Amino acid sequence: MTTPAPTPAYAGTAAAVAVAADTITLSTEELTRRFLSINPNTIRDYLAALRAQEYSKATTARKLATLRSFYKFLVRRGYLASNPVATIRTPKQDKRLPKFLQKEDVDRLLNAPDVNTILGARDRAMLETLYSTGVRVSELVALQLGDVDFVGECLHIRGKGRKERITPIAPTALAAIRRYLDMAGVALSNGQPAPERPLFVNKHGSRLSTRSVRRKLDKYLIQCGLDPSISPHTLRHTFATHMLNNGADLRSVQELLGHRSISTTQIYTHVTTSRLKDAFDKSHPRA
Repeated sequence: MTTPAPTPAYAGTAAAVAVAADTITLSTEELTRRFLSINPNTIRDYLAALRAQEYSKATTARKLATLRSFYKFLVRRGYLASNPVATIRTPKQDKRLPKFLQKEDVDRLLNAPDVNTILGARDRAMLETLYSTGVRVSELVALQLGDVDFVGECLHIRGKGRKERITPIAPTALAAIRRYLDMAGVALSNGQPAPERPLFVNKHGSRLSTRSVRRKLDKYLIQCGLDPSISPHTLRHTFATHMLNNGADLRSVQELLGHRSISTTQIYTHVTTSRLKDAFDKSHPRA
């Protein structure tokens, strides 16, 4: 029985993953023969070659995922009896410590918007809320007017997986929100019952998108001369790190962030441990 050749579309995909650098110049028949002859040892040799070329673990994992998907396709179509990549373990990713801002950089960022304008007051309120509560940017833009409790000093958050939580918010952030609402009260009148109006809106009165928040942040990062790779999520990391540095317990930070598992929150302890180690190295006579 003659083995059918992979479809042209997948032949192109196979060439793109480049198990062998010269395969893109081969005929379809030779390309098919080479790909069908690959076994787990071939894949291991390929991964070793990537390591030798100092590819990152993340890049190697992506390439392996592409190959795994490709050979799964071949098995499903009957070209192969088994997937040679199925038993190959994905390289374990290095845990990257969360990036966070120092307190003085946070102050520079929060003071960047011109609060004498409606949009500037809105942006200040958004930045204050992100840093004060550690909410995700998706949770920020989902906020409605009725979610802000000015008396109880807390927010009603709609989190991931439809999980809801109540989180405290600092008086400074509430004051920024109040200033914004006072200035933009007319612009927010869009016919909806007040509690259901989106809290943060654009100049047309429509709810801001997460992308819009990122664009606003980028503008202020440039204005302040801060690292342009900082994202709204960096403010979430900053919130958690500053809380732990100032004595908050891990379980409380977990609940404030809306993490299902405390293990997700524990990565921030590496940041604080690193800070303590730096202090030790700089201060201890024997360090």
